[in-house]
Amino acid sequence: MFRGYPLRASIYALLGALLAATGVLAGDVASALLGLPPIVVPENNPITPAKIALGKKLFMDRRLSPNNTLSCAMCHVPEQGFTQNELATSIGFEGKSVRRNAPTLLNVALHDRFQRDGAKASLEAQVWGPLLASNEMANGSVEAVVARIKSLPDYQGMFEATFEGRAAAEATIGQALASFERTLLAGNSRFDRWYFNREIGALSLDEQAGFALFKRANCDSCHSIGEHAASFTDNGYHNTGSHAAKQHQAAQPISVQLAPGVNVMVDPKALANVSEPDQKDSGRFEFTGDPNDQHAFKTPSLRNVALTAPYMHDGSIASLAEVIEFYVSGAGCATIQKVDLSSQERQQMLAFLRSLTGANAADLGREARAAFVNF
Repeated sequence: MFRGYPLRASIYALLGALLAATGVLAGDVASALLGLPPIVVPENNPITPAKIALGKKLFMDRRLSPNNTLSCAMCHVPEQGFTQNELATSIGFEGKSVRRNAPTLLNVALHDRFQRDGAKASLEAQVWGPLLASNEMANGSVEAVVARIKSLPDYQGMFEATFEGRAAAEATIGQALASFERTLLAGNSRFDRWYFNREIGALSLDEQAGFALFKRANCDSCHSIGEHAASFTDNGYHNTGSHAAKQHQAAQPISVQLAPGVNVMVDPKALANVSEPDQKDSGRFEFTGDPNDQHAFKTPSLRNVALTAPYMHDGSIASLAEVIEFYVSGAGCATIQKVDLSSQERQQMLAFLRSLTGANAADLGREARAAFVNF
């Protein structure tokens, strides 16, 4: 059984030392993480500065793919909210299509299970999925990854120094990557300062109105807000009808980007002639086998949601405004009620969602990029 313990006060000192050294979060780290609930860390993998540094290096290292082209950061781009803004679904090894949208890693430590279907119980286990998937980083085996890392001169002695003499192995690689990912905590949003610290001026009147509409539409029934902290997810799995929306969109002309700022509309039939067929995705059902889990996916946190377009499990909705339109129109799902919102009210809800961006989110991206591995 996965066992863990809440980590809050103890991580403040550690993160404060690490982040203040870079000028990112000098001062009160507790304030910087305002609004975030306690994270859970496995008892057998306590966070240390050495693990964070090693995990960050591994995260940014393209040599972890067989042809030296892909790193974790290629799909979870630090400057793009640790997801990928340009593509609905990422491109993996040798141009292969990846079935699901890359979820953000910001505040990933707040989740109780991982992947969009919750198939992994810990971050330590989850990190191996992309490393081994044939359409992602495409390593042939755990042993191949371990052997490659052991062969690289700049990793010599790093694992032994970090893990009290233990060498690079499946467990230590997973623990280092997971330790780094647990430090990607982005809090102290303007909403947090308004709601939890009662700073009246932290939100505009439109943003406050948007929050009231968010509550009126019962969005918080899945995107939870507590008395002292808010994860903005119920950690549950729901079928919102997004798969049906994609089928509808498949009949519409598709905008294809030719260059930054240059898009053309393409007939979907013409695009289908040069594309791989869509990969079916039954969501959590593929993990549990429970018919009730057909097309059910994990509720994403709304924290930093303005940074993480495109949206849904398949990246099928391009903008946050379109996500609002999808849900207020009923989402094609019997459990989600249509909400009558004016154009102004939709803009107010959009403004509220943009207020959920953590004050340090951009700094976390810059700090990760500073660990870029050049070879």
